[in-house]
Amino acid sequence: MQALLRFAQVGQGKIEKKPAPVETILERALHNLQLSIEEQQAKIMHAPLPVVMGNSVLLLQLFENLIGNALKYSRPEEPPRIVVSAESRDSYWLFRVEDNGEGIAPEYQNQIFEPLKRLHSADIPGTGLGLTLCLRIIERHGGRIWVESQVGQGSTFHFTLPTGEENTNPVSPAGQGDGPRPYEHKV
Repeated sequence: MQALLRFAQVGQGKIEKKPAPVETILERALHNLQLSIEEQQAKIMHAPLPVVMGNSVLLLQLFENLIGNALKYSRPEEPPRIVVSAESRDSYWLFRVEDNGEGIAPEYQNQIFEPLKRLHSADIPGTGLGLTLCLRIIERHGGRIWVESQVGQGSTFHFTLPTGEENTNPVSPAGQGDGPRPYEHKV
């Protein structure tokens, strides 16, 4: 029921956009998912991430859903490995959330964004709304989302967010020039 309520709320009204530090938002999402990350011995890395004009609460939900799915649909024979990155393009930021999970067959790659569409049986928890919610969040921000995936090789979820004139800080200053680095939980 909570998932349906969140889904309905994301589609209504104007969203308030402010400078949103994506690196901080990602770290908050990882903190919220810490139990699953530790249980699965997941390795999560991220490149320096930008400050964008967006809604921090919605972007937090986006990252929790994408990373939560990467953890949920990991392969049992190896710990999850997730890399989050972003690169600046002409008028938008292109983000990637890449994992080494079980992957998605080509015939399902568009269907996964449809409401209540589940590719797995009920023994894997979920509502079938997580990726639909991600689609709505990105569309409300004026971007796009899609997946590239191979069964047994993992998935890469791509999404775009417009740069907007307010984006003056392309990446967190402490991380400029660094490649992906491991996430470390800060207490």
